[in-house]
Amino acid sequence: MLHQTLALIPACNEAERIGPVLAGIRRRAPEIDILVVDDGSADDTPAVARAHGARVVRHPFNLGYGCALQTGYHYARRHDYQRVVQLDADGQHDTASLPELLAELDRGADVVVGSRYLSDAPPATSLMRRVGSRLFSWLVTRWTGVRITDPTSGYQAMNRRALDLLALDHFPEDYPDADVLIMLSRFGLRLREIPVTMHERIGGVSMHRGSRAAYYGYKMFLNLALLPVRRTSPFREGRDIAAARTGG
Repeated sequence: MLHQTLALIPACNEAERIGPVLAGIRRRAPEIDILVVDDGSADDTPAVARAHGARVVRHPFNLGYGCALQTGYHYARRHDYQRVVQLDADGQHDTASLPELLAELDRGADVVVGSRYLSDAPPATSLMRRVGSRLFSWLVTRWTGVRITDPTSGYQAMNRRALDLLALDHFPEDYPDADVLIMLSRFGLRLREIPVTMHERIGGVSMHRGSRAAYYGYKMFLNLALLPVRRTSPFREGRDIAAARTGG
């Protein structure tokens, strides 16, 4: 049976916040399946997710946001999903915007980025984050030829063509942002950005706070500098063949 759409939610210690997110998805798009990738939570995140009818894949310990996403991408490919919409577990991404992200795929986009900065009431952010976002926005826009105002947005939708690329070895395990969008564009995928509703964080820990912000800037510039010479692992084809034979 060929599945259609999967909602992918990476989560770590989000038991107090993930419930309303899952309920919102069920209300806005009851026809799609939901996968929660639990990235080594120490709380009841998996139990809450299952109680809301989501499928759960667990990492034995915390591997990072990018690894959680790629686990979901591999799950989607192996279960024949044709589209994925990804959103955070903390409630920042309003599920009211989910149908429009998917509709943009129907209009011909391969990857749709939800931008908080195109909405009428964007959430408040720190000065450092605004400056960094504008810098990387400029870089992504110049490199791809597509205006991207929110390159750090994790609220995205993608089709199977994008999934096949995102499951490759060079997907970053920590901060998959501007470099991933540029990589997808270099492979010829059609990127689009639409306004979405995002809320201020009500709990949890941001990936871009404190010293992490400085590391993020360093890592992103390094990744962008290496993009022109980065190559896919020569062992990827062999692993794909082995996986196909075993059904994994």
